[in-house]
Amino acid sequence: MPLPDNGAPWPPPALARHYAELRVDDAWYSGDRDKLASVYRNQPQRRDGRRRLWGRDRAEQPGVPDQRLHIPLPGDIATASADLLFAEPPVLTVADTATQDRLDELAESDGIANTLLEAAEVAAALGGVYLRVTWDRSLAGRPLLTTVHPDAAVPEWRWGQLVAVTFWRELTSDSVNVWRHLERHSPGRIEHGLYQGSQDALGVRVPLTEHPDVAALADSLGPEGDAIETGIDLLTAAYCPNIRPHRKHRGSPFGRSDYAAPLYDLFDSLDTTWTSWIRDLRLARARLLVPDGYLRDHGPGRGASFDDDREIWTLLNIPPTEQGGAGITLNQFSIRVDEHERTSAAITRQAVMSAGYSAATFGLGDQGAAVTATEVKARERKSMVTRDKKVRYWTPPVADMLLVLLLLDRQFFTPRIVPERPRVIFGDAITEDTSSLAQTLALLQQAQAVSAETRVRMLHPEWDATAVHAEVARIGIESGTAVPDPMQSGQLV
Repeated sequence: MPLPDNGAPWPPPALARHYAELRVDDAWYSGDRDKLASVYRNQPQRRDGRRRLWGRDRAEQPGVPDQRLHIPLPGDIATASADLLFAEPPVLTVADTATQDRLDELAESDGIANTLLEAAEVAAALGGVYLRVTWDRSLAGRPLLTTVHPDAAVPEWRWGQLVAVTFWRELTSDSVNVWRHLERHSPGRIEHGLYQGSQDALGVRVPLTEHPDVAALADSLGPEGDAIETGIDLLTAAYCPNIRPHRKHRGSPFGRSDYAAPLYDLFDSLDTTWTSWIRDLRLARARLLVPDGYLRDHGPGRGASFDDDREIWTLLNIPPTEQGGAGITLNQFSIRVDEHERTSAAITRQAVMSAGYSAATFGLGDQGAAVTATEVKARERKSMVTRDKKVRYWTPPVADMLLVLLLLDRQFFTPRIVPERPRVIFGDAITEDTSSLAQTLALLQQAQAVSAETRVRMLHPEWDATAVHAEVARIGIESGTAVPDPMQSGQLV
């Protein structure tokens, strides 16, 4: 389908529920107090009838400062997911040497590892993210791998596969008009459209030159007007689901957020616990109860005070000579530190485990003693299982977009390369200590339990078969254990 017609409602009504759920996930991920209050303004109570912390209407208490506290656990969960996947940059390999050199150059120049790291964090929070390949000759002499968040995309699916997608963004607008730029990706074609409309409607499609933010695009478009022919028959965008299935909407092609266990009530309870804890600290501040007679009168209309530090919070109308009011009384409440700490720890532990991670990933539990990588993996087994599942969802779209990147590079920038679909090898989330690995290899060699090839593969799991065999051959020559091939040495009798 082409770009929308004039006057179409926007965002599309078919995606209204999806966008509404993304707004909730985005509010928790951002940690923005105004966003949290906005999404829960119309849902002030949980299903059990209890009032949400972020559903309280602060307008009920005008003039009272908002003392609610947010703990950024949702953001920490998204960051942990991204770190498990891409903290160690993935290894990208192809067979052709020239193409490999160009791929390495693109990966370094374009910061592909950083792009994937950022994309993985967004996907963990919002359920998925889009990878897009584009180019700008005036900006760089190479194609670019970029990301688009799911609340700025209108996908088209067929049998659960992405066949086209329209990305959109709001441009600089005035108080009357809302300007939107739509960018539709379909196999072999990218179409651009500029619309002048309102908050809930696209309005009228106008030439790209009508807005300065996209006017430069008009110079790069083809003779057909607002479309660019890519010269390849592949889609220049891909959807990377965080993990599937979507539990709330079974059969949906969209990915599932890490928060969709659901964890929203746990997040709200954690904020409630910390807000209560800080309230205890606030209320337990030492206060002096002072009889009126102890105050210094500053004259009519000027009030009275006890000292300049304003440590007097309560004025009691008690004569200084009355029993019980003859002196200064210190008032200080107890702080329920242990109760709040154990409650917040239990909520945090349950939230991260429901999201699919081990408590050790978030520093919960005994972290004092030094442990080996094997012991760390044992502690974080749940996190490693979740990571392995996400790797299987991420590998195909990443490889697809890297192939598109190479095809467009050959089309517009480097015609000498031979594009092929790269092999994507994810780095280890937990790196084995070098000394521990060396000791393990030495013991295995001493026990004659593994071959030289197996030892090389254990030390360099990212190497391909050619590199491994070459290293094994060098080890054999250096150690004097290599047996010469009689067919090559001429010693065959």
